[in-house]
Amino acid sequence: MSIASMTGFAREAGVTGSYQWAWELKTVNGRGLEVRVRTPSGLDSLGEEARGQILKALTRGQGQLNLSLSKASSEPKLRVNQEVLQSLLSAIGGLALPETVKPASLDGLLSVRGVVELDDDAADPMQDEALVAALRSGVGALIDALRAARLKEGQALSTVLGQQLDAIGRLVDEAEAAPARRPEAIRARLEAQIAELLDGKAAFDPARLHQEAVLIAARADIREELDRLRAHVEAARGLLQEGGPVGRRLDFLAQEFGREANTLCAKANDVSLSRIGLELKAVIEQFREQVQNVE
Repeated sequence: MSIASMTGFAREAGVTGSYQWAWELKTVNGRGLEVRVRTPSGLDSLGEEARGQILKALTRGQGQLNLSLSKASSEPKLRVNQEVLQSLLSAIGGLALPETVKPASLDGLLSVRGVVELDDDAADPMQDEALVAALRSGVGALIDALRAARLKEGQALSTVLGQQLDAIGRLVDEAEAAPARRPEAIRARLEAQIAELLDGKAAFDPARLHQEAVLIAARADIREELDRLRAHVEAARGLLQEGGPVGRRLDFLAQEFGREANTLCAKANDVSLSRIGLELKAVIEQFREQVQNVE
């Protein structure tokens, strides 16, 4: 099972009767799961139904679901409102008109507002059973396409994370093998520093110098940090292999990586170890950024 990214886009479109429609769904990374919906007027209930399906299919991410709907243009139809016309005729018929006023003509009556209406056949789309069925089917296909896109992105993400874990493991090995960690190396540095300070004016006890070197090496020992870093690398590899919604656990491991790298840098007693520690922190930060996209 592969990991999935929280980033994805899918589009499903079709033509049903005189309607053209298109669903679009876009998701980006987020701490939780949230989906916003935008639908044409009258289709709010269908949008909420689609939102519920999406929330069941995903576990993390912020999504935006849009539905666009248009109707093919048709010749406008004129309709005479008989009720209004008859009411108007009755009102006029009861009037006593002066001789100078001509009776109402047909064109004059038809020009009265409300007598002639434009019938645009603007029916409620929710009443079109074929359209509603097509839109619901489109939601299912849309979710499948989005999940496929997120899985494809997740495969690429898994490769990048694996390479970063390889780099962390390599730097841990370099720190393990660093000659500066050995008491002999610490003793030699101390001996050179003391000799420079004394400038040959006095002697110092080699046995005491060795004891001090051992104490400094013990305080600067990074064995536990290296062991924990290796354990975290193996745990992260296991999560990538396990797949599924493991983003939160990977994020926790990234934080643990950072803590161990900070401690390693604090204990570094040599320029070479400090360099390794800084490289380690840089790779861990890159790993943490990438993990933010994992579902």
